[in-house]
Amino acid sequence: MKEEEIRPEKIFDEYLRLAKIDVEIFFKGVYSQDIPCPACDGDGKHEFIKSGFSYSCCPNCNTLYVSPRPENRAFEKYYTKAASVEYWATTFYRLTSDARREKLWKPKARMIQSVTAQYAKDATIIDIGGGYGIFAEEMKMLTGAPVTVIEPSPYLSESCRERGIPVIEKFLEDVNKNDLPKEKKVFVSFELFEHLHDPGLFLRRVSELMRSGEVCIFTTLSGSGIDIQGLWEDSKSVSPPHHLNFFNPHSIKILLSKVGLDCLKVTTPGKLDIDILNNSCNLIKDRFLKTFIMYATDEEKAKWQEMISETGWSSHMMVVCQKP
Repeated sequence: MKEEEIRPEKIFDEYLRLAKIDVEIFFKGVYSQDIPCPACDGDGKHEFIKSGFSYSCCPNCNTLYVSPRPENRAFEKYYTKAASVEYWATTFYRLTSDARREKLWKPKARMIQSVTAQYAKDATIIDIGGGYGIFAEEMKMLTGAPVTVIEPSPYLSESCRERGIPVIEKFLEDVNKNDLPKEKKVFVSFELFEHLHDPGLFLRRVSELMRSGEVCIFTTLSGSGIDIQGLWEDSKSVSPPHHLNFFNPHSIKILLSKVGLDCLKVTTPGKLDIDILNNSCNLIKDRFLKTFIMYATDEEKAKWQEMISETGWSSHMMVVCQKP
């Protein structure tokens, strides 16, 4: 898989351009507050400023995060009214939906099927922030079992209903146990965690909806991934106001313990790290890594990508946790 297949450069760059404009509209002059590390509560060290957002890195657990952090109300307005959000939900998604279904969602459905077979057999899936319902469609085609989507957007919720997907049109904090199926459940969330204003609060809320023994699976960006480490502030993944939190396989375990969830498994099944570096070679900070990207053969790069994913150093991270 290549980055261009799921994030065509021209379209993705337009999205990032609109986001920079939205920062001025929705966040300029907004009250912001210094926060401790969202994983271990340590004192972060300032690293860089990007698009007006200050990023700190925790010296204790290496979590990269936005601090000072604008108040949540500004993000709520942004996600309901911003031009870049509309562009992502309409133009970007429409132009890339077929490729993303084939390259992302079908493999993700197979991956979740494998994980649930091991940790949550015969459980019904609850997809938090299920969007257009493509994952739910793919899981139903793969397993025959329906997926319930939690999606607050009226536009996206209607899209799910048109596809025959059960949907709870609420924000997670407004969902109660009576809204959910009575059967044993596994909660899933994809590429949402890095956006959250308060990741700990999100996990506590999910835990409140879980019964003892139930499982939650989520994917997010790892700040210790080789492409983010190699590009740092020049990484397109570091894109405020969207991505506020970059945990890693070490620090996410600290947070899970803090909120009372047992960590069952953390993996980094990413496929794009080397390709991302290849597409931004002139911005790589490390001399060895830059030389490798410039001169390694395609076969050598493929071997590295496989090794990076298997050993926990991809920036795409999957977490499996359980309520005791």
